[in-house]
Amino acid sequence: MEKIERIHHVAYRCLDAKATVEWYVKHLGMEFVLAIAEDKVPSTGADDPYMHVFLDAGQGNVLAFFELPKSATMGRDENTPLWVQHIAFKIGSMGELESAKARLQAAGIDVLGPTDHTIFKSIYFFDPNGHRLELAVDVGTEAMYRQLDACKWEMLDEWAATRRAPKHAAWMHDKALPAPV
Repeated sequence: MEKIERIHHVAYRCLDAKATVEWYVKHLGMEFVLAIAEDKVPSTGADDPYMHVFLDAGQGNVLAFFELPKSATMGRDENTPLWVQHIAFKIGSMGELESAKARLQAAGIDVLGPTDHTIFKSIYFFDPNGHRLELAVDVGTEAMYRQLDACKWEMLDEWAATRRAPKHAAWMHDKALPAPV
């Protein structure tokens, strides 16, 4: 089987390609790297003009958007809670997280957090298209990551059998240190 090297790009829909690019450049410091526009969709041949824009999300990761002027108004899956679908970006430190929160709030963007997930802390906010975004900084210890790695398959198997949250990693919410692995 071929080995996946990395994500080439992840694509979402946007309301306005130019406004979206400008927002990501201004508020998240991403570089605008490519624009592609077609009248017909190359993979399907559908007559559906689009603007496809690409932004550098760091370390070879690319975030892309499609503006589709002839399609019905953009919506979302009403059966999925707003907090589920999101794009999380890793940043380097708590100082950067706090600075990003202050900068976003100063620009009039509502920000939730920081939320403490024990192994990382994050803030949440929405882009102008209604996509939920997260900035996260890793704060866990090697022992924590080893503990989570050691129980991941057991947790998944238990979840698959019961559809109830397994308690193997309850220490994350109890804020107790994990047992050594």
